[in-house]
Amino acid sequence: MVKVDLSGANAFFTAAGPDYALASLAHQTLLDRSGLGADFTGWVTLPRKIKETELDRIVAAADKIRARSKALVVIGIGGSYLGARGAIELLRPIPAAGDPKVFFVGNGLSADYLNDVLAQLGEDDFDVNVISKSGTTLEPAVSFRIFRELLAKKYGAKADEHIFATTDARRGALKSLADRQGWESFVVPDDVGGRFSVLSAVGLLPMAVAGIDVKAVVDAAIRELDALCVPGRENPAWQYAAARQNLYNKGYGVEILGCYEPSFRFMAEWWKQLYGESEGKDGKGIFPASVEYTADLHSMGQFIQEGPRMLMESVVRFAKARSGYEVPFDEADGDGLNYIAGRDLNEVCRIAADAVKEAHISGGVPNIVIEAGARDEEGFAALVCFFEFACAISGYMSGVNPFNQPGVEAYKKNMFRMLGKPGAV
Repeated sequence: MVKVDLSGANAFFTAAGPDYALASLAHQTLLDRSGLGADFTGWVTLPRKIKETELDRIVAAADKIRARSKALVVIGIGGSYLGARGAIELLRPIPAAGDPKVFFVGNGLSADYLNDVLAQLGEDDFDVNVISKSGTTLEPAVSFRIFRELLAKKYGAKADEHIFATTDARRGALKSLADRQGWESFVVPDDVGGRFSVLSAVGLLPMAVAGIDVKAVVDAAIRELDALCVPGRENPAWQYAAARQNLYNKGYGVEILGCYEPSFRFMAEWWKQLYGESEGKDGKGIFPASVEYTADLHSMGQFIQEGPRMLMESVVRFAKARSGYEVPFDEADGDGLNYIAGRDLNEVCRIAADAVKEAHISGGVPNIVIEAGARDEEGFAALVCFFEFACAISGYMSGVNPFNQPGVEAYKKNMFRMLGKPGAV
């Protein structure tokens, strides 16, 4: 289970400390499905449901793709791709021999990026997984039109065999197309919003194609959510949610998520969407930002250490490293590093992280440490469940609906009008 260390934030809390009574109320509201957005809390039981319904079919589809193709093109935006990309980059940053490459498109409108992906695909055999509740969101819909044409040119009458749709169970443009064309389809659950959907087919199919053991992910998620559903001050989701809300009420309006593993970068992007889209509304919300340590200590580190004091910092650590590397001894010691010769690089990194924490706290930055077991399927599942659960509690504590996103539509209305979409105003 994820562990939360608040020792680096204690000195910054109000005299009353984190409001665990309010966290308890938010926790009960979530589980009772009595709060705002309750129709979108299906993610709490999603792992158990997916194991009983689609998981075996997801694994079978992934095995089919892995056997015949060198690449999978995942088409989606926001919650339709960030979770899967975060998982793959965290757990499989370098594809193993024989594993298909996974490309993500449909998350923007850059022709240069699209052409770069096409150049990397080359003449390789590939499959497409299009992920959209409706099928009409502009960015993924444009990419899907392009890749359907490419599949038709490459595979002719068999092109439809290379398309896998993850969409609504009953309605929508993509669902209608999938039924008409006979594409193998998976479900975006009605009661799960996009940013909470990574443990459905939305995230699990691309992850399985990349070689991740999604059955282990789902089993670990079931265990983690069972633990998170137990109320109490020892619940790490309570600790994290209550701490960040206390700090927010003291004027710390920006949260920086850091990690000392470069492969965590897109997990941080997923976290930013999860918290930004869930909490940023009604004039409220903690602004989520992220950094990559130790690299950003030589750039953003200056701002964090001595900039305006509105920052809180949450740092993800992994208790167990995948591998190690001993710093070599150099007889000449021209770089002066023999004082760490013989030490494992993981030890050096841990000491650096402790030094950063101490410096930032002394500089006025509250520090929360979030520890997962290892950078593996279980650790990934634990982090996803922890962050989702804490996000819901934190949102309810602040008095907003954590499961809607009305502000996302504002740019779309302007864009459709400017592009001349029929009926747009």
